[in-house]
Amino acid sequence: MDIAISDQGGLKVVAISGEVDLSTSPKVRDALLDCIFKGAGVVVDLSKVAYIDSSGVASLVEAFQNAKTRKLSFALASVGDTPLRVLKLARLDQVFIIHDTVDSAVAALG
Repeated sequence: MDIAISDQGGLKVVAISGEVDLSTSPKVRDALLDCIFKGAGVVVDLSKVAYIDSSGVASLVEAFQNAKTRKLSFALASVGDTPLRVLKLARLDQVFIIHDTVDSAVAALG
């Protein structure tokens, strides 16, 4: 699993690739919270995530809640079929703002 963080439109784009599971979710959590604690809105690019489990989803929820508390933007972008299925099972597709692309997320939030 890899994480790449870039600046786009005044937001941090956190691009995650690989599998987000119990062994890798702490790294995802730390990267997301670091951006938020520095005062940046976040777009999470999930286009290269093949699998996410409940610990990965928990990391996304925690980051979302922290962003909301700090009145910062937070959205998911380019969510593939498998991660989207997990989010829908937990009904989190109704909680998260989900965009088709990173560019559309940045345009909407920036």
